[in-house]
Amino acid sequence: MCTAASFKTRDHYFGRNLDLEYSYNETVTVTPRNFPFKFREAGELKTHFALIGMAYVAGGYPLYYDCTNEKGLSMAGLNFPTYADYKPLDSAKDNIAPFEFIPWILGQCGTVAEARRLLGRLNLAKIDFSPDLPASPLHWIISDRDESLVVESVKDGLRLHENPVGILTNNPPFDFHLLNLATHLNCTREEAVSRFADSFKLTPYSRGMGGIGIPGDLSSASRFVKAAFTKLNSVCGESESESISQFFHILGSVAQQKGCCRVGHAFEYTIYSSCCNTDKGIYYYTTYENSQITAVDMHRENLDGSDLASYPLVTGQQINFQN
Repeated sequence: MCTAASFKTRDHYFGRNLDLEYSYNETVTVTPRNFPFKFREAGELKTHFALIGMAYVAGGYPLYYDCTNEKGLSMAGLNFPTYADYKPLDSAKDNIAPFEFIPWILGQCGTVAEARRLLGRLNLAKIDFSPDLPASPLHWIISDRDESLVVESVKDGLRLHENPVGILTNNPPFDFHLLNLATHLNCTREEAVSRFADSFKLTPYSRGMGGIGIPGDLSSASRFVKAAFTKLNSVCGESESESISQFFHILGSVAQQKGCCRVGHAFEYTIYSSCCNTDKGIYYYTTYENSQITAVDMHRENLDGSDLASYPLVTGQQINFQN
């Protein structure tokens, strides 16, 4: 399904893999400060922070998959089937449709702390975008450069989870993933040492046995462990080139290849991987058939305007011939 990550070197980076068996022809979309967000039950946000991220623009409305605002706060919605439970309207709370959640938070909040205050009165309401686009079952990661939070609307209400590893995948709920990390507490990046038995010493049979025992399958539980291990043990310089390269390598450790995960009559694969420098507002991405990194800089747009700026993805492989 999907994996999202929050990562910090000198700057802060946020992004995700989108793993599906089909594409909506999503685009990198910049929403300027004066684009009016008309919420179904919560009025209108006429002015707000500018946004950049990956979106499917439907009827002129950006349905963001992942997004960063000009203050550096970021969000991504990841598939959460069988667990996501949206609620009836509640007059005592702010009723927000799932497709409105990202702009509602990122339009008004510059930090996770500010988002946490809005979340205290949130009701994720069972409201579809349209008959053809029903509400997707999602949970969300919200991150700034200092902390990360997971939001899940489940049967017993709205749950907010502190996220100390800065990783999110899919179901089961987030508290399971944190607990499941303890299953791998003996895994290490260090050279292998025999611990099998005091009376029977084993010798490593090859180099490269650091990380042995880390799962490599495509399940959400395994991807969470693998992405967390890769990110938390990451060694990276602080330049922009080193940072975005390392971020894409972290996502690459849990990328899905066509043919390895069947869903019905198709195969799930990593449609795109993204990495946004949240301090600079530069959104980088790769696609399944284009491993060259492409960038869109939100600050090259008119952020005081009212019209969306959308950039179709460069999907064909870009090859640099050296002779």
